[in-house]
Amino acid sequence: MSAFDSGNQVLALCGGIGGAKLALGLYRVLGPQRLSVIVNTGDDFEHLGLAISPDLDTVIYTLAGLADPERGWGRAQETWHFMDSLRQLGGEAWFQLGDRDLAMHVERTEWLRGGKKLSAFAAHAAQQFGIEAEILPMSDDAVQTIVDTDEGALSFQHYFVKRRCEPTVRAIRFAGAAESRPPARFSELITGTSLQAIVICPSNPYLSVDPILAVPGIAAALATAQVPVIAVSPIIGGEALKGPTAKIMAELNILPTNQSIAAHYGGLIDGLMIDEADSADNLEVATWATRTMMRDLADREFLASEVLAFAETLTQKKGVRHAGRRR
Repeated sequence: MSAFDSGNQVLALCGGIGGAKLALGLYRVLGPQRLSVIVNTGDDFEHLGLAISPDLDTVIYTLAGLADPERGWGRAQETWHFMDSLRQLGGEAWFQLGDRDLAMHVERTEWLRGGKKLSAFAAHAAQQFGIEAEILPMSDDAVQTIVDTDEGALSFQHYFVKRRCEPTVRAIRFAGAAESRPPARFSELITGTSLQAIVICPSNPYLSVDPILAVPGIAAALATAQVPVIAVSPIIGGEALKGPTAKIMAELNILPTNQSIAAHYGGLIDGLMIDEADSADNLEVATWATRTMMRDLADREFLASEVLAFAETLTQKKGVRHAGRRR
């Protein structure tokens, strides 16, 4: 019997839309209470007096079956009366807040202003929406992704949403990361005997995963973890699955290849999941080629099953769990 048939846990590192798709697949394949997700909060910011956590909300809505299937973010069957009224008043309407979605931001803001932690609100929201996976922000401390561009330093949402990723990226940094701490549950999960695999979802490595890895202790824990650490590449045939990944890589003089992704995570991962179109790629880390495009729920469950099969293979290989890791 596979280790993944016996109630063992999987920890996923996740950003927004692309990562949430695989998180949903893992959630459905593993079953209740067997998935924990560490979510990027470098995108978080205050807007119109509200505490906004875009990636956390995307993961929560996705796992709850509430996400808009077309946009991938926000809630399904959304209405936009608030935004229409805000525009009439000449307010800042560049960041879309749907009428249904507003409740999440208002309630989270009240919790934080009352001295409660972001992780406590994430757990509360997940429970209220009937989610049995554990959803954790990467830190309860404020970490802000800053994109240095040819137009100057931009906070993530100003670069990604307001400027639509148009400025040329020079560098990416994470303000406040050095002073932040991972949630207490992260250490419990990493050192626990029930953990069987760690999965880095196919989120943007530079904008969505690197903020998580910048929190002190998280990268070191992955490097020394006693279970397989697998990354799923966001690249298929030299193109990014979602968002500005390929554009950013080009502007940072990084080739949009699986070799670049493997090198980026070098020292942290035991294996890289790549698309079957790239099966000929010769990498210095163990690989598993399969269909990685996730167009629908069946694709998400299929890729999740493939990830777990890969993890099982790495666990058994040569009798050690880090057989494919580059040191």
